[in-house]
Amino acid sequence: MFFKKKTLEDFSAQRENSGMHRTLSTVDLTFLGIGGIIGSGVFVLTGIGAARYAGPGIVLSFIAAGLLCMLVGLAYAELASLIPAAGSAYAYTFASLGEGMAFLCGWSLIIGYIVTASAVAVGFSAYFSGMMASLGMEIPKEWLTTLPEGGIINLPAVVITLLIGFILAHGTKESSRLNTILISITLCAIVAFVLVTAPEMNIAENLNPFLPFGAGGIMTGAAVVFFSFMGFDTVATSAEECKTPEKSLPIGIIASVFVCLCIYAVVAFVLTATVNYTDLDRADPVAYCLRLIGHMGLANFVTVGILFGMITTLIVYIFGQARVFYAMSRDGFLPQVMANIHPKHGTPYFITLGGSILIAFIAGCVPMLYIVELANTGVLAAFFIVFVGLIALRRNAPELPRTFTFPMLYVLAPIGMAVCLYLIWALSFITNITFIVLMLLGLVFYNLYATEHRCWEKK
Repeated sequence: MFFKKKTLEDFSAQRENSGMHRTLSTVDLTFLGIGGIIGSGVFVLTGIGAARYAGPGIVLSFIAAGLLCMLVGLAYAELASLIPAAGSAYAYTFASLGEGMAFLCGWSLIIGYIVTASAVAVGFSAYFSGMMASLGMEIPKEWLTTLPEGGIINLPAVVITLLIGFILAHGTKESSRLNTILISITLCAIVAFVLVTAPEMNIAENLNPFLPFGAGGIMTGAAVVFFSFMGFDTVATSAEECKTPEKSLPIGIIASVFVCLCIYAVVAFVLTATVNYTDLDRADPVAYCLRLIGHMGLANFVTVGILFGMITTLIVYIFGQARVFYAMSRDGFLPQVMANIHPKHGTPYFITLGGSILIAFIAGCVPMLYIVELANTGVLAAFFIVFVGLIALRRNAPELPRTFTFPMLYVLAPIGMAVCLYLIWALSFITNITFIVLMLLGLVFYNLYATEHRCWEKK
């Protein structure tokens, strides 16, 4: 059974009987992808990545990570047009490599989603507390830092996560509308930041040296900021809530990655050219930059836009983790209660709320850098499996109807696989050991629980 594959007929039957409301259009999916990408790494990790890993070369780190995600996005586009099912990489691996690898891929994705959402919540807290302090309403440090950092709990991160989980449990279309409005405000804030900051750039001073950590720092930085692009995966997880998934999914995935890659590169360049990278080791670098050059009022306006962007990212990640949990529990690999669909709202409400509580706990109690690195490992491992599965599916079932085809598969896919492995290796030893332990625990769970409760063949 470890290598038993699902057929397209199995996926179609599950989609028809899912009970989810099909309300999302191509525009909804594109904004969903942008919302999941734009509010995470560029506002939080640009400063930390520049100060600790790549210096001003962090712009090249974002480009490297973005190009890899473009390759993954192309792979997703072919698979999503072929297999329009909830679960994204989990579903694709089930069709290409079989049940066991699908479980491990889904387990890895869940780790990535939950930990990444926690990192975004911590970033939200940093910007929110900075804005409140500038208005004379400073939040006590013990309510902004974790126990290992000398505090009690990161309270704003906990509150915003639980609030968004409650909203998501009450409807997909409503959440999509909120996401579209908020991301539009965020894009306006980004444009304002670039226009105001660009005249203040000091390229000769701040971009010299451009690579203070050497060329290797670019890829180490790319490994750290990689999770910034993960949000496009959520586009694929929403397949069973799309009106026309075969057409909408490829467009939504590729468009969202490309738009955000361009934005990330511009913001990273302007930021590091305006403020020396040695002064950017903080979780709110964009707002700090504006305050440093004397634009206090604009800093607060941009911070509001950034906060909205982080809210959209949290919406997308909590949305995505719930769909992966839902897909795995529907197949019997996790407790069936996780697959319960709300009779009125048509959402997997139980796991949406449960996942939000878990994300809030991590955000409130675990330091930022540990969260970020573990998130990247989980996502990179899942993307590596996607490349392998795509090659296997193309070789074993070339006759299947594809509305989108990955170009130069046997050249570009191995490159993507090699980069995924390199970025995993570039992360810290402790992070990779932690991830291996979590994957071994997943394998134990698969053998003790999933093999006894599987029910996907009956559907």
